[in-house]
Amino acid sequence: MNIALAVFTSFVVNPSSWSGDWAWGLPLIVVTVVIHVIGLGLISQRVDRITGGAVVRRHPTSAFVLLMGATTLLVTMMHAIETTIWAVAYRILDALPDNRTAMLYSLNAITSYGHESLGLEEHWQLMGAIEALNGWLLFGLTTAFLFGVLEKTRSSVGSGRHR
Repeated sequence: MNIALAVFTSFVVNPSSWSGDWAWGLPLIVVTVVIHVIGLGLISQRVDRITGGAVVRRHPTSAFVLLMGATTLLVTMMHAIETTIWAVAYRILDALPDNRTAMLYSLNAITSYGHESLGLEEHWQLMGAIEALNGWLLFGLTTAFLFGVLEKTRSSVGSGRHR
């Protein structure tokens, strides 16, 4: 009952409290996860083509290192794009004073690093926690994906064929 009252108070009695954070944060989570899944799918297609090729069988160690390095670089670039999307939202909302601060804050939030002494305007502080939740989802997807690429590449090299 207390939870329902708190939700009611936050959204109905005092709608300026956190409803804006959720109204911005949830669509940002959806957008960044969709971008991430599409990016992982495109990378996966490329990995499938490469692991099925003769290069992997002829130069297994080099192919493994190159494939894992390139995949890691690409997913890191996707994380940078997703971090930038959040930073742009902070600037649109005027929650942070400049682009540099917005990017640094966003990177701190999405990685749950949070070490820098940066903070959002009081009205938007929940968005930082929502972005951290988004980071957990994105990094979880990335970890599972990288493990899958590692296993796919290892099995292609080890068996001499693509599975």
